[in-house]
Amino acid sequence: MARWGMVIDLDKCTGCGSCTAVCRQENNVPVVGPEQAGERRAIYWMELIPVPEGEDHNTRTKIIPRPCLQCDNPPCTKVCPVRATYKNPEGLVAQIYARCIGCRYCTNNCPYSAKFFNWFAPHWSENQKQALNPDVSVRQKGVVEKCSFCHHRLIKARERARMEKRELAPDDYVPACAQVCPSEAIAFGDLDDPHSLVSELAASKRAFRLLEELGTEPKVYYLSEGV
Repeated sequence: MARWGMVIDLDKCTGCGSCTAVCRQENNVPVVGPEQAGERRAIYWMELIPVPEGEDHNTRTKIIPRPCLQCDNPPCTKVCPVRATYKNPEGLVAQIYARCIGCRYCTNNCPYSAKFFNWFAPHWSENQKQALNPDVSVRQKGVVEKCSFCHHRLIKARERARMEKRELAPDDYVPACAQVCPSEAIAFGDLDDPHSLVSELAASKRAFRLLEELGTEPKVYYLSEGV
């Protein structure tokens, strides 16, 4: 069984926002207006976090793309009273929207702020409905949603491999953000495969993980800049 993970090279990332845009389109992420955004209710399954560095005239801003980090020891799953969020056999932290009661315990217990409560029923115009991805559900008001590493793509890739009577190949399953990145800053694959690119990058001296000291064991690694 694969253990899917991601490595994001901050030296290659230009902060263009392609990953955020394609994630929103691929996963039917609702768009809020300025009023809701002002209430901190905007939803980003893949968020670009600006981190200022330096002082005075030497200040620069580093961009850190932040999906759900798919922790091996996820704190969010430990507090859900109805097990609407859990870690599946492949190590992905999944959400069961039909089971979610909207208590937001998981949101409060996620140190990365990678989960979002849907405060409103999303409204889609007729033109927008035609662009919705039929492979992904449209979440309703009152549930928590988050990045799933485009799990629907894994399901389709596994079905295709079974129909072709072969094993799932490493390149069969790639999330939308990794596929669209113009600078190829996002690598994705099986962390348990020692020959995979993502496994080799995760073992690099440049590799680090966000808030690693908390013991959440995230499966999203970052490569530091200028080393």
